[in-house]
Amino acid sequence: MTDNPLNIEGAVCPVPLTHNEQIVMGHGSGGRMSHDLIRKTFLAAFDNSILRTGDDAAPLEIDGAELSVSVDAHVVTPLFFPGGDIGKLAVCGTVNDVAMLGARPLYLTAAFILEEGLPIEILQRVVDSMKSAADEAGVQIVAGDTKVVERGKADGLYVTTTGVGLRRAGQRVGGAEAKAGDVVILSGTIGDHGIAVLGARGELGFTSDIQSDVAPLNHLIEAMLDASPNIHVLRDPTRGGLATTLNEIAAQSKCGIMLNEDAIPVHPAVNAACEMLGFDPLYVANEGKLVAMVAKEDAERVLAAMRKTHYGEEAVIIGEVTAEPQSRVLLRIAIGTTRIVDMLAGEMLPRIC
Repeated sequence: MTDNPLNIEGAVCPVPLTHNEQIVMGHGSGGRMSHDLIRKTFLAAFDNSILRTGDDAAPLEIDGAELSVSVDAHVVTPLFFPGGDIGKLAVCGTVNDVAMLGARPLYLTAAFILEEGLPIEILQRVVDSMKSAADEAGVQIVAGDTKVVERGKADGLYVTTTGVGLRRAGQRVGGAEAKAGDVVILSGTIGDHGIAVLGARGELGFTSDIQSDVAPLNHLIEAMLDASPNIHVLRDPTRGGLATTLNEIAAQSKCGIMLNEDAIPVHPAVNAACEMLGFDPLYVANEGKLVAMVAKEDAERVLAAMRKTHYGEEAVIIGEVTAEPQSRVLLRIAIGTTRIVDMLAGEMLPRIC
């Protein structure tokens, strides 16, 4: 075995079956099928330079103000799960997407699709949870909309949120900004959210104390940006997990990313569930973690700042950005060899956000 990077010239994965005539669950995975749908349908119709940046929020400039705007729809089932619920998820997911451009989230809007027959008590619990999450993040919910559909047409409750934040003047943060030599930092364990939701559905086959990691990360990001102006990329690895997110960044930046398997933290209970179910934790969704690409000279300073915050206490360095192979993610595994980490093709865990 060798520590030399894998020679991937000519290495390809089998092409999955295509679904061009109707929507399937895999189109909502956040992986390759989602990207193909976006590229062929939405981007083809709405193409513009802002949309083409490919980040989870849009960088806008209006009368000198540098803004970050994002929208997110939430269809998680069940509505309540260990560590969170659809309301907390809706607020935190949008706050985090806005913040990943280095912005300070300020305002949210919320639209509710309610199913006829939904108990008001359930709706009140969700609204109270949204209020609590918004208070923690320091944002206000300033507008909204409500629609009701017939019984059986909405699975209880769907929530869509839009967020607006103010970016730091002159600071560029985005997937295309990764640079060879950058250090890759992860804020904590991966896979907690996806496995927690699966457990709430009774699909694990055993009891577990796994809690979703859903949380607002904007205060963590503020601490990181205060520590260094040389943070090039921030991203929360939600649908498709860490592996899919890093593949997106590698494609945006035309860089390679080398990960160290031993450095990536996974909760033992999450690891056990993944082994039993045949999942790879690298592809399981997170809702309260971020991955950052930071200039090497500032990496330890940023790491120290993260570890002083509540949601960054377990932050670790997991790899580096490389010049080659372009647009590829590689994983140096424990036995000393290296493997390709590709983008998730279809749906592994549907309806987890």
